[in-house]
Amino acid sequence: MKICFVSLGCDKNLVDTEKMLGILNSEGYELTDDEESADAVIVNTCCFIHDAKKESIETLLQLSEMKQNGNLKFLIAAGCLAQRYKDEIIKEIPEVDAVIGTYACGEIAAVLRSLENREKGLVRTGDRYEDHGDIPRMRSSISHYSYLKIAEGCDKRCTYCIIPYIRGTYRSEPMERLMDEARRLADSGVNELILVAQETTIYGSDIYGKNMIGELIDRLCSIEGIRWIRIMYCYPEEIGEELINAFKKQPKLCRYIDMPIQHISDRILQRMGRRTNGTQIRNMIERLRREAPGIAIRTSLIAGFPGETEEDHRELVKFIEDYKLDRVGVFTYSREEDTPAAKMKDQIRETVKKKRRKELMLAQQKVVFEKNEALKDRVFTVMIDGKISGEDVYIGRTYMDAPDIDGSVFVESGKDLISGTLLNVRIRDYNGYDLIGTEVEEDL
Repeated sequence: MKICFVSLGCDKNLVDTEKMLGILNSEGYELTDDEESADAVIVNTCCFIHDAKKESIETLLQLSEMKQNGNLKFLIAAGCLAQRYKDEIIKEIPEVDAVIGTYACGEIAAVLRSLENREKGLVRTGDRYEDHGDIPRMRSSISHYSYLKIAEGCDKRCTYCIIPYIRGTYRSEPMERLMDEARRLADSGVNELILVAQETTIYGSDIYGKNMIGELIDRLCSIEGIRWIRIMYCYPEEIGEELINAFKKQPKLCRYIDMPIQHISDRILQRMGRRTNGTQIRNMIERLRREAPGIAIRTSLIAGFPGETEEDHRELVKFIEDYKLDRVGVFTYSREEDTPAAKMKDQIRETVKKKRRKELMLAQQKVVFEKNEALKDRVFTVMIDGKISGEDVYIGRTYMDAPDIDGSVFVESGKDLISGTLLNVRIRDYNGYDLIGTEVEEDL
């Protein structure tokens, strides 16, 4: 039976997809990326915000139509939407043959066997996480970078977030298991590891009794073949000495940190259920810049959270102008049912949320263009990601850019380069958020 996967949502979801791919590959199933030729399609869904939920539902409906009019035999919904809305999916989309929640990805082969035995309407979600051991992982694409999910779940309970209700409590992966997985990734050609979790900064605190993110990074840096390590999803209040010391002493650890703060107003942070305040956030940014010079700081912000006043919004705009973070993503507040924030009375109109988001993005755009102007004539090591067809121009990234979410560097080179190559590039110009450069021979 030919199996096709559609993976939606975040990089953590992608890791789950690759684990399910590994299970099915080891069980002898044939895998394909062509939905038209597949006997079964598995959609790993997302429902973090409204737009992600909408995309997941639309994908399931499109495949339902394909099942009605084509050769598709089985349609399976997996992941976050499946965990949260299992009953609704089975009822409202009868073409879906099985639902597999976030706790049950290890059961994918058993579910397929049951479908082959003509069972239908299967639901596998569980009410707690079960350790499925060292699930083999099969990468969904040939690439020189890969995500390493170091923990699952979250204990924070921010008032706007549904993730703890879907993914459960915080659970670190044992370090030896992560080391084995990282070595396998390196052996397969990966030279950039991107550490992800709902929260990376408290890695190990649940199973080792203390934060072990620094030791994990030290050990990952010892793996031959790994050239860059990048860390995402660091809560500002949990960034401690062990992580800051890793930035200081480990050259393989990119001086880049993804630190989602969501807001800067103390009043809004409190309503969000965040465990920090504006002063602590500002102090952490200053400390990171002081102790790890050149560090690129990325964050995400929410515009139009319930109760946000124009004064709160202006404080956030001024923060962007004053602190000049390197990378900023802004989302309009998404009212997610069953969250405390959804029940707050002072909801903001959609038009106001969009207007505030636009103002925040325009403020950040000015910061980025100023920073890009200052990069002219500087030389950076660039990781090559691909080539523009028909031209002697490659696409790459500096240490300041994570794949898929940050900017790129367009590099002129007459050489034949493969993805994953590191080379030195002099920045000549920029086009919006992207840099333009030329390969140089000089050492950094």
